Amino acid sequence: MPRRAVGMPSRARAGTWPLALLPRQRRVISTRPPGRACRRDAGGRRPGHADRPTVGETSRRLRVAFGPARVTAYPRIPPFEDAPMRTLLSLALSVFACVGASSLAHAEPEGDRISYAEKTVLVTGSTDGLGRALALALAADGAHVIVHGRNAERGQQVVEEITASGVGSATFIAADFASIQGVRDFADTIARDHPRLDLLVNNAGIAFNREQPRHESEDGHELQFAVNYLAGWVLVNKLRPSLAAAAPSRIINVASGAAHPIDFDDVMLEQPGAQARGYGQSKLAQITMTAAIAENFANDGITMISLHPASMMDTTMVRGLGGPIRSTVAEGRDTVMGLITAPSLQAGAYYRDGEVATPHAQAGDTQAQQKLVELSEELTGVSLD
Repeated sequence: MPRRAVGMPSRARAGTWPLALLPRQRRVISTRPPGRACRRDAGGRRPGHADRPTVGETSRRLRVAFGPARVTAYPRIPPFEDAPMRTLLSLALSVFACVGASSLAHAEPEGDRISYAEKTVLVTGSTDGLGRALALALAADGAHVIVHGRNAERGQQVVEEITASGVGSATFIAADFASIQGVRDFADTIARDHPRLDLLVNNAGIAFNREQPRHESEDGHELQFAVNYLAGWVLVNKLRPSLAAAAPSRIINVASGAAHPIDFDDVMLEQPGAQARGYGQSKLAQITMTAAIAENFANDGITMISLHPASMMDTTMVRGLGGPIRSTVAEGRDTVMGLITAPSLQAGAYYRDGEVATPHAQAGDTQAQQKLVELSEELTGVSLD
């Protein structure tokens, strides 16, 4: 069975995380007693043959070990009277059994996924929706989670829920990403209190539909671009020393399949009708930034990727847009957790459905990447080291 570079256990896809974090146990059943020689008595029978389990009993044991979905019932093969043919068949079946067992063992080997037990992680926008679900899942894996949001009451509720679970730990730090200085202060607080950071999930985001008026941040930037993208730019660069100190570490930029090309002549959506592309261009900015600077960060042992979690999840933001709900928060959580804990990731890549995907061509355009980096440095005052 080919082994996928990135994937999720079936229980994770079914939405039963954190049980999906636990490696599946596999058992090998042998019906031959240790040291039993393959010799025959005077009657042509192997010693102890009558005591060995029947085909039905063996099937029952396999179902116990692997579950009914992994066991296929094959018709009984009639006995061969010809001894050489019988020997050849036994050898073929033995080889088949070994190959089959090996395939099962490599499908989801134990210890294959990364554990965040006793590690420090930051999930932005984690008082609601997908971010909250990720914070709870990471805490269930034993991590210390830095919960972020604007609402202190909701943030404290997440911390209390994690504390009550008895697994993992959490602290809450409030910050409004509509202010570049607010993001910088937030990053400085984390860097001071947590000199080692194992995981940064840039999840915080907002969205407006085309009927809503254009909004600006405290710095005069289009608000979606400021919160969804510029805040992440500040965090990855300001927290780089903490991430490097914990290397190998990871940055997960939660983007979207709804990404739209960036109009560098009107990034702030000042032209009539430009509001419709605001959310999409902020998400492509995340993807483009990831492709542009991931190699630079990899030099410090930091792996950075971007991803699409799920389409139109049942979140407060999506419901506010009035669009149809197409997926659950649990589905998005499991997709992101599958990548967060994956044994290996391709730095700079964009992932969709747990696999490397091809984003809009602008994300891979080196000129667009350079324009975005220069614009980000200019708007935030934070440079790429």
